[in-house]
Amino acid sequence: MTDPAGAAKIPGVLLAGGLARRMGGGDKPMRAIGGRTILERVIARLQPQCDGLVLNANGDPARFAAFGLPVIPDGVADFPGPLAGILAALDWAAANRPDVHFMLSAAADCPFLPRDLVSRLYAALVAENAELAVAASDGQSHPVIGLWSVALREQLRHALVVEDIRKIDRWTARYKLATVIWPTTPLDPFFNANTMDDIAEAERLAELDGG
Repeated sequence: MTDPAGAAKIPGVLLAGGLARRMGGGDKPMRAIGGRTILERVIARLQPQCDGLVLNANGDPARFAAFGLPVIPDGVADFPGPLAGILAALDWAAANRPDVHFMLSAAADCPFLPRDLVSRLYAALVAENAELAVAASDGQSHPVIGLWSVALREQLRHALVVEDIRKIDRWTARYKLATVIWPTTPLDPFFNANTMDDIAEAERLAELDGG
């Protein structure tokens, strides 16, 4: 964890497990903004920062085939929520990337993620000798966007399966947590599209962000 080059060895998981009820159902990341799907935008932001990406989604993985990413479902049955997706990613890393110590998680409906997300989270984690790191902006923590230790996956599994813990911040409170704050000008990089009104706002923000 003291290796400053460690940020270059961190893969990422895009969490796409939401049901998009406020949009009438379907996959939120497949909505288009400025001619590109939200998922395309998220991948474009994170691929240069991560040592590989995987997509956490349930149901038929074929609907994401065009993106060329491994699709991993939740491994904990009937558990709605991002912690299940994060655990699935940590299990994937343990099985497929034994060289990896941390995974980045990000919501797949955040089209304007920072281009320095991984480097800043990892730098804070190292500087504070923390076990986990999360992003924040505008006085609000964004717990689904953070770095997770693969070594904590069994503790997370116990919290989910045995203790029925579903809120991310309830679990992260058990560990030393680094929080990294990003500015919100010209836009909040953690804006996420939850409603059709958000899609309209995202079109405007995309122009501020260079399209």
